[in-house]
Amino acid sequence: MRFEHLRQRVERAEARVQRCMDRAEDSRTHLREHWRLGWTPPRIVVAGLVAGFLVGRAEPLARIGAARWLQLLGTTSTMLASIRAAAASATAEEAAETAAEGAATAEFAASAAPAQAAAAAADAVAGARPQPAPTYTYAGPPPGAPRAPAPAEAATDVSER
Repeated sequence: MRFEHLRQRVERAEARVQRCMDRAEDSRTHLREHWRLGWTPPRIVVAGLVAGFLVGRAEPLARIGAARWLQLLGTTSTMLASIRAAAASATAEEAAETAAEGAATAEFAASAAPAQAAAAAADAVAGARPQPAPTYTYAGPPPGAPRAPAPAEAATDVSER
């Protein structure tokens, strides 16, 4: 066979593969749309009831020691709740620090604003360059501010609810 003939066969085969892939993608999209439209609330409830009946009929937990599995599930859920509580506590602590810092900055800016405005007006009148704004560091929360709970306290609070 000639090279040109082989090249044409390869091009036809590639075009055929591309058409098959396009058809498969269209079919997948069509199936996905109809699958989602088909799951109406009554059908979901019926499917849940049928699945629950079949699982209950098979009695799988009686064969594998239900008490151990239930204990494992309880322990796992408690552990996950304490992890979430610790993360929430850390987030709350960061938010409290940010709020306290913002309040302190706003308070300082409010007290320093008239003096800075007068100095800027005097510099503008004199023709001098304005001075850059001073930078301030955060000294921590004010005394007597409420503190965020420790992770263990937050976990206990969440598990008691």
